[in-house]
Amino acid sequence: METRTLPGAAPAVVVRGLRKAYGGAEVLAGIDLDVPAGGVFALLGPNGAGKTTLIDVLTTLVRPDAGTAEVLGLDVVRRARRVRHVISATGQYATVDEELTGRENLVMVARLLGAGRRAARDRAAALLERFDLADAADRRVAEYSGGMRRRLDLAAGLTGSPAVLFLDEPTTGMDTRARRALWRTIGALAADGTTVLLTTQYLEEADVLADRIAVLDRGRIVAQGSPAELKDRVGGEWIELSLADGGTERVPGEATADHLRRVLDERHRAGIAVSRVAVRGPGMDDVFLALTGNGGGRP
Repeated sequence: METRTLPGAAPAVVVRGLRKAYGGAEVLAGIDLDVPAGGVFALLGPNGAGKTTLIDVLTTLVRPDAGTAEVLGLDVVRRARRVRHVISATGQYATVDEELTGRENLVMVARLLGAGRRAARDRAAALLERFDLADAADRRVAEYSGGMRRRLDLAAGLTGSPAVLFLDEPTTGMDTRARRALWRTIGALAADGTTVLLTTQYLEEADVLADRIAVLDRGRIVAQGSPAELKDRVGGEWIELSLADGGTERVPGEATADHLRRVLDERHRAGIAVSRVAVRGPGMDDVFLALTGNGGGRP
């Protein structure tokens, strides 16, 4: 996606030397991180890498053992109450009340945040429209599909118009259609100036959504950059040849016209028939495996 980071703006999140251990096992081992204001920042890493713990610290749910973390210049320990007023967080599972309607859920959240009756109703109506839930506004949430519940959960998180939105695996359990619809919603939020920091188990999701990505492994950040920068780090492009006998051949090197001509000439002289030529490059799967060395512990 096109980068939406605000030029010259101070980082929305600043983390320095952050450490957290549970029962002697260090989950965060000295994290340093800057999250630019505006746009989408993704955290990737194997299961147990520390992604959710980092989100828990940044959202004031867990106190770190050492180091500092600030959100919009506010220390998450010393000014936790103020931090909670400028952020919102959504976890892996929808937290809305299934016995209430979609409208009732949003009105309730708005009222809990201090809005008057009329303002709460107006805010709920606007969010239902924005998240394509207006037609289902007065149905019980128990009747919603999984994708609709996730959209309502995200709408509830935006009731207070947070400047920074934390999403911990927001599309877990969604089918492809619902997941892509939520991607569009998240992209629109970032385009409007909201800073979105998300963890995800879908590598394609980070590739499509994120302006910048940090890769965590064993409690440490092992790499960060734009999706393109991370792909360049693990290797360049290659030429993939589909052979007439059904086989494939991968030829390393940049796919310039001269290089491609040489590759095809060599196969022709060797009597190897090529039926198709494609230019390939590393994907986020390659980045993840190269940086974490982890084939089984997916993000």
